[in-house]
Amino acid sequence: MTINGWVQILIYFVLLTVLTRPLGGFMYRVFDGQPTWISRVLGPVERGFYKLAGVDAKSEQYWTGYALAMLVFNLVCFVTLYLLQLYQNLLPLNPQGMSGLTSDLAFNTAISFVTNTNWQSYGGETTMSYLTQMLGLTVHNFVSAATGIALAMALVRGFARRSSKTVGNFWVDLTRCTLYVLLPIAIVAALFLVWQGMPQNLSAYTDVNTLEGAKQTIAQGPVASQIAIKMLGTNGGGFFNANAAHPFENPNSLTDFVQITLIFLIPAALTNVFGRMVKSQLQGWAIYSAMAVLFFAGVTACYWAESQGNPQFAALGVDQQASSLQAGGNMEGKEARFGIARSTLFATITTDASCGAVNSWHDSYTPLGGMIPLINIQLGEVIFGGVGAGLYGMLLYAIIAVFIAGLMVGRTPEYLGKKIEAKEVKMTMLAILCLPLSILGFTALASVMPQGLAGLGNNGPHGFSEILYAYTSATGNNGSAFGGLSANTKFYNITLALAMMIGRFALIVPMLAVAGSLAAKKYTPPSAGTFPTNGGLFIALLVGVVLIVGGLTYFPALALGPIVEHYSMLAGNLY
Repeated sequence: MTINGWVQILIYFVLLTVLTRPLGGFMYRVFDGQPTWISRVLGPVERGFYKLAGVDAKSEQYWTGYALAMLVFNLVCFVTLYLLQLYQNLLPLNPQGMSGLTSDLAFNTAISFVTNTNWQSYGGETTMSYLTQMLGLTVHNFVSAATGIALAMALVRGFARRSSKTVGNFWVDLTRCTLYVLLPIAIVAALFLVWQGMPQNLSAYTDVNTLEGAKQTIAQGPVASQIAIKMLGTNGGGFFNANAAHPFENPNSLTDFVQITLIFLIPAALTNVFGRMVKSQLQGWAIYSAMAVLFFAGVTACYWAESQGNPQFAALGVDQQASSLQAGGNMEGKEARFGIARSTLFATITTDASCGAVNSWHDSYTPLGGMIPLINIQLGEVIFGGVGAGLYGMLLYAIIAVFIAGLMVGRTPEYLGKKIEAKEVKMTMLAILCLPLSILGFTALASVMPQGLAGLGNNGPHGFSEILYAYTSATGNNGSAFGGLSANTKFYNITLALAMMIGRFALIVPMLAVAGSLAAKKYTPPSAGTFPTNGGLFIALLVGVVLIVGGLTYFPALALGPIVEHYSMLAGNLY
């Protein structure tokens, strides 16, 4: 680890913290229906959408109606994206003549982008037409992100409202989020990326002769528009197979920094929105602080592990130059232009959030370095997390935290003036436990079935880590791949798609039930025995609950994968 590396990490975090409050204030006004500086321009557009769709912006929904609207919308999104991929060969804007996808790959990809996972069992530049990239994938990067933010607002209203039967209107939240938040920021980001050298065109691929005399096809297309929203919406689906390691998708160090800032920008701001909506910004900063503690723990551990390198390089008798490079840290699978600090920072951020974009190859990390991205997702991606998903995931853990605090002092737990009773705790646990059921269940299945084992690129504990990471990423709606696993098979396409659906919708429905239950409760003023939830003790308890739940759930699986691989590496056994 170097001072320069830590300076870059600290500059990033300071900038993120500075941006949190102003963006949070803007988003609060948007979702509260207050006028903003951009309302004069976009207000008529918003009202036009409502009129066209027959939506009454003043009419709100019960949590059941909110959930039904969300599910119907996502079903329509899935069907249209599925059909678009199947028949892209018959549609325009396909200068490369890309064929239609197989049914299982189209099914996997449609589920992937609808659930904000963006898992890619294909190479974007060799599989998807321009129309599919724009009308299908880019559009769903917007609406799946907006869905997550809308759902977070529904839960926050549950805490903020008193004796209310409604939690908002899904169609209004979806429209306002897309129109006022995602589109303006994405447009500015896309223009910046084009300025920095990222392609944005509809030209056919270019064939060139290299200096060595070989022929090479240079892929291009509408890249910048997709990359801007893939990062802002914590989607992660790359235009190119190499994702953010590709020079067209991440031209330089500045674009790399801007992209990782976009990943955390909205998740961080949502903590401030939460504080404003419950009338106490300290509550929002408490959630932000808990996320920050977990973030620094992860990036420190990952940076340290990759800086150590593999001690077996010298023992294997490699040449002196390679040995010295490894002694300075593990650069295998990393871009020289980014180095270890920025690679591990990117890996930590993208797996803290449900982004999945990568600028380095996680499969080439040291066992402990590769374990950190894995743990980040397994904790529920609540360390800032995906847009919306990170906040409502952390608030579910906050309910568990105050429930435990209530047990300690022998009184009914309260959070933000709402009594946390049996129904809320049951629904919260149902939402949290559906994730390990999917991750561990599908991992166990793939680890013993021939169809699952056939996709492994490595044997031993590293191969197990490949399988574990795939289902962790799918269930956590992250989308990044550990690498080394051949996942474009019917078995993996179908089971990973099922894992994505469980990770998204099996968590959302009970979460909305919690929102509806809390909104209907009366406000209970704090008393002398009320556990304060805006200070250091609550932050420590919340962090502890996240780590304990994650540790008890996943430590046995981690022990079979990266942990045993680390000790095997020290003993001279490599996989």
